[in-house]
Amino acid sequence: MHEIFINFRTKGGKEIAYMCQQALADRFGPDSIFLAGGSIGVGSDFTQAIPQAVRRSRVLLVIVDEHWLDAPDPKRPGRRALVDPQDWVRREIEEAFDSGVLVVPVLAARKLEQLNPHLLPKTIAQLAVCQYARVQLRTFATDLVSLGDRLVQQVPGLAALDRQEPTQSGGEPDEHTSVHNKRQSGGIGHVGGSVGTFVGESHSPMHTGSGDMVNNNHENGDGTTYYTGDNGTVRQRFGPHTRPTHGKGER
Repeated sequence: MHEIFINFRTKGGKEIAYMCQQALADRFGPDSIFLAGGSIGVGSDFTQAIPQAVRRSRVLLVIVDEHWLDAPDPKRPGRRALVDPQDWVRREIEEAFDSGVLVVPVLAARKLEQLNPHLLPKTIAQLAVCQYARVQLRTFATDLVSLGDRLVQQVPGLAALDRQEPTQSGGEPDEHTSVHNKRQSGGIGHVGGSVGTFVGESHSPMHTGSGDMVNNNHENGDGTTYYTGDNGTVRQRFGPHTRPTHGKGER
């Protein structure tokens, strides 16, 4: 069963229609998408196959390009194609409304405005008040993901076929992870991804790698504590410091 039927006009909307078919087929499976020409068996009566496919679908996407509304009737120059009751674009939309199929106008241009019901045949004037989606060539991939997500929420049958993996929250950051440090000084932190360890500000010697690091010791006052070596010696001193009279003192 074809869950999504793609309605388009050959001149103007064909490229977007085929791009939508490919993207949606990748997500929901090729058998879930109907696109006239590739979805009708050879030798089949397309005048019967097309209306049947519309009725059996759950969603009809109407690809509306900039010239969709005023596309000329190839049989009668000077007349709009939509005026012809036998126009296939119009007939498919009428069939979808009559069958209770979810109809979604897909505006395939950035500046294209929502359809005006007064400029449509009365039988499909309802199309103008159907909530639309918008796709553009420049942002096509993300636009189709968004459209697919919205359809999954509204059509349970599509949710069962969805191959799109849900976005994982709290997962490992990708290689483009960025860090923003505003009005912060001092401290050492670790950020996942390619950022690694970052240091806001250091006020003393530090070592972020492996191996030994030796720095001169400096001690002041009673109660001074210092540490030496890997396993090291910790010493704490109270009272006045007395230098040894011979030999080398241990620091």
